[in-house]
This record gives sequence, structure tokens and C-alpha cells, in this order.
Amino acid sequence: MIQVTIIEDNKTYQQTLQNLLADTDFQVTGIYSSAEEVLGKADKLRGIIIIDIQLPGMNGDKLVRYITERNSQVQCIICSLYDDDEFIFSALKNGALGYLLKDSTGDQIIGALRELQHGGSPMSPFIARRVIQSFRETRQDVTEVLTHREKEVLDYIARGLIYKQIADELSLSYETVKQHIKKIYQKLHVENKVQALNKLRGRES
Repeated sequence: MIQVTIIEDNKTYQQTLQNLLADTDFQVTGIYSSAEEVLGKADKLRGIIIIDIQLPGMNGDKLVRYITERNSQVQCIICSLYDDDEFIFSALKNGALGYLLKDSTGDQIIGALRELQHGGSPMSPFIARRVIQSFRETRQDVTEVLTHREKEVLDYIARGLIYKQIADELSLSYETVKQHIKKIYQKLHVENKVQALNKLRGRES
């Protein structure tokens, strides 16, 4: 049996989740209505923890961080009414491995818990779309500071070409390519090719 802890202040939804998981291979071993009820027990929790993002007192995203910093034996997933970017990204940055909206069907919730147990990061379709859109926006914002030629040079760097090959492709001198790359690093606030490519791909440098 896979242990499940529910941290949810809505009594009706507590019961909904408990009924949903009955007669499955998930066993509800604890139900709490606030983060504060769990703070002294974080290291004793096991399995999967379903957390509402908007709790009385400490919010769910902060609770995720508190738990995961003290317990590597659990996997936290958010189940919430809220689909605001602030909540979504704060929860994921703080260690949540999935994010479901409360309008998910019972089958979707159970499927998400199984996916989580097998190494996945389940998200409601709307949440997944917001995450993908965020990466696209990040990439766009990064490259907007570059000129058309600098974008071309960076694109060739991303393809693995060396300076001389880039110069040949763009009919530029080797020194001109070096100057473009120097300006790219300055504009992206990076020090080397790896950091530049990480920014291009939407990751932290």
C-alpha cells in the first residue's frame, strides 16, 4: 500500500479524496486541515502528500518546501482551485512534483498519483500549458535584447559550430564572430557558451 497524507482545509474535499482512494492501493494515513498541524511531523511522513495551495496560516507552497527540506522520503503534489502563475511556479520551485486542479476527475487524480509514484510529474492540462508558455516567454525575453546577426550567431553556437565554421556560414571574419559573441555574453549577462545556451533554453545560468 502507498501511504497518502492529505493536507486540505475543506472538509468536503477531504472526504472526497478519502472516498476516492478507498479500495485502491493508496492508503490515507493522515488528514490535516492546516500546515501548522504537520510542522512537527514532517520527518515522519511517507509516500505521497496531497497539499492544497491556499491553507489557513502557512500556504501550501511554503509547506512543500518545509517538508521536502526535512524529508526525502515523500513526494508532494498540489491539488488546488488556484491556477495563478504565482501559486503554480512558487509550488514547483519549492519542491512540488505535480500540480492538479480540483476540477480534475477521480480517474485523473488517481492516474496522477500513480504517475507520481512511477517517477512522473503530473499536471492538469491547463497547468502544463502555463509552464510551457512560461519557458517560451523566457526564451523570447532573452533573445529580444540581441540583434538579428547576434541571434544568428547564437543559433549556430547552439548547433555546435565553432567560431571558424560560423564565420564561414555567415561570410564574416573570425574576429567579427568573436566580437559578436562577446556582445552576446555581455547582453545576456553570462560568461561563457554554456551559460548563454542555458539562458537560450530557458534555464538558469
